[in-house]
Amino acid sequence: MVRPAAPTWRQLTAEIRSVVHDLPIFLTAPLYRSRHLRWGATSAEVVAPLPGDSLMSRAQYKSTRAISIDAPPEAVWPWLVQVGCLRAGWYSNDLLDNLAHPSATTIVPELQHLEVGQWVPMSPTPTDRSALKVHSFEPNRWMLWTTPDSTWAWQLTATGNDGTRLVTRIHSRYDWHNPLFALLGVLLMEFAESLAPDTIQT
Repeated sequence: MVRPAAPTWRQLTAEIRSVVHDLPIFLTAPLYRSRHLRWGATSAEVVAPLPGDSLMSRAQYKSTRAISIDAPPEAVWPWLVQVGCLRAGWYSNDLLDNLAHPSATTIVPELQHLEVGQWVPMSPTPTDRSALKVHSFEPNRWMLWTTPDSTWAWQLTATGNDGTRLVTRIHSRYDWHNPLFALLGVLLMEFAESLAPDTIQT
């Protein structure tokens, strides 16, 4: 199993600075909910169907975000395949998302295997509650991750300038029969997910 390298002191210091920088965004996220729910996406992209839309009925959280990337889909796809805690990371706040291990800055060949049912871990020990699973995919075009209470879809569309339009959508349901997990879901979706657009921009 491929394990990421431990952070250097310089990297750890940068990660701490990044978290401190993002703290005001995290705390004020509800004030900008409508913005971060559709960051970068056009109105057409927000209403367009994506894989997994029918799987999570009555979702309380629905977000659709998008970004244009100056690389073709086949170059973007491997970066999605290798994500996960203690894999290639999440290319985000590594101190929080990857136990301080720096996210990969290159494609990791050992992490390019992909199959239905594969874990996409969000913590060191994946479980149905602490990790996503690969539900289905079509290489270089789309991928769908799921948990019992959420779906996360990725769609890659080639653009005319040899680039990619990447659209991602999350649907999540808060299960108040399990208050602890419901509150954790609110924290992750309504607060932590607000950092995703900021991460993409940087």
